[in-house]
Amino acid sequence: MTQRVKKAGDILRDVSLDLLPGQLTAIAGSSGAGKTVLLETLAGLRTPAQGVVLHDGSRPGPAGPEFGLVPQEDIIHRELPLGRTLRYAAGLRMAPGTPPAVVDEAVTAALGTLGLSRRTGVPVGSLSGGERKRASIAVELLTRPRVLFLDEPTSGLDPVTGADLMRTLRTLAGQGTTVLVTTHTPADLAVCDQVVFLSPHGTPAYTGPAAGLCAAFAVPSVEEVYGAVAAGARVAAEPLGELTRPETETRAAAPLVRLGAGTLRQWALLTRRGAETLLRNRLSVAVLVGSPVMIVAMFAVLFRAGAFDPRSPDPGSSAMILFWIAFGAFFFGLSDGLLQICTELPVLRRERLAGMRLGPYVASKLTVMLPVLAVADAVLLAVLRALDRLPTADWPTYGSLFVTSVLASAAALALGLLASAAVREPGQATLMLPLLCFPQVLFSGAFVPVPRMAWAGRAISWAMTPHELAGGS
Repeated sequence: MTQRVKKAGDILRDVSLDLLPGQLTAIAGSSGAGKTVLLETLAGLRTPAQGVVLHDGSRPGPAGPEFGLVPQEDIIHRELPLGRTLRYAAGLRMAPGTPPAVVDEAVTAALGTLGLSRRTGVPVGSLSGGERKRASIAVELLTRPRVLFLDEPTSGLDPVTGADLMRTLRTLAGQGTTVLVTTHTPADLAVCDQVVFLSPHGTPAYTGPAAGLCAAFAVPSVEEVYGAVAAGARVAAEPLGELTRPETETRAAAPLVRLGAGTLRQWALLTRRGAETLLRNRLSVAVLVGSPVMIVAMFAVLFRAGAFDPRSPDPGSSAMILFWIAFGAFFFGLSDGLLQICTELPVLRRERLAGMRLGPYVASKLTVMLPVLAVADAVLLAVLRALDRLPTADWPTYGSLFVTSVLASAAALALGLLASAAVREPGQATLMLPLLCFPQVLFSGAFVPVPRMAWAGRAISWAMTPHELAGGS
């Protein structure tokens, strides 16, 4: 396999290297030198501004079937047991119609290779940092990639755990997988075949055998190489030479044909995984159950009984009750949607590269969350009616109110999913909650009548969910 990069934007300059089958290569250098950019360019995720990347003589596409990519973040759900996580990943990546026995065999083999066979039933969140990193690698090994790219796999690990992980990668390379890692840890370089050491300007200061790195710069330790490179030292590329491992060990394993699951199968797998992840997350369950209970309790205390009694009509109270019911339905959907995507962005990005489609992903979110929201809306209406906070009416009337509430929740859920996809972390999504709720209250017409609003306010009010629900009811 030949891979060459001449330039990637303004970050990398004059980079050229060859990676051989069954070789472990490290990309090292100071922060900002372009290590991750080089890794992503070699993996086909970035197109170089100049030069070309070739894999077996052909240009790579994003996340081709022969590649495995492990970013710095975990690419597995922490709520699920390790074995279940890998089975879902295998179902999404393997060809349609793959027998369950083949999936189980791939999962067992990946866990065995990474030394995780005894941790199959343990939730990923309960694994140690090193075990979670190996679990992410196990996901990539499910389809037997010929090339494995890892972005700082030992970052955040203690020296012993990091060294153990590098020995695991050394074993994978010995079994025929070409492994490329970026690293900040000097000790990682000792187990590698080749080192590409980048200068702060993104040019290779050294490309050659790991054993010759210190000698090339005439320094006694790898740590001092960093100082020499920062001072501007640079040596010519050295030939790697022949690998000394036996030919039987360096022969690459034949990759599985990875066509990916079809649209319906992806939706079914993602729906099952989403539901299981939700039910296994105690905090999510507490929020889903607790929010409707608290809101219903507050409404029961806030509204007086008999507000809709025709013998003593109170139009102001009646309108306000309808407004807060509408807002409650909106709040259920928005709060449930805001954390659905941003909490699993690393998983989503990696699975998108592996062939997951956005349509089945979004549909799975709606499939899981809409029944939950429908139950919350039904409980809200039923409890308020039982406590005489709503008027006596026939089933069609309440059916219409329920359907309208569910539609309001669904619209808010869609807004929450959109906002969740626009932010990078849960903390940012939490800040979005009041920002999205405030316009619903301000422009709904419950506090300032719509006719008294400025023309811009009147136009905005028609898009507000509580306005539509309360007005329609």
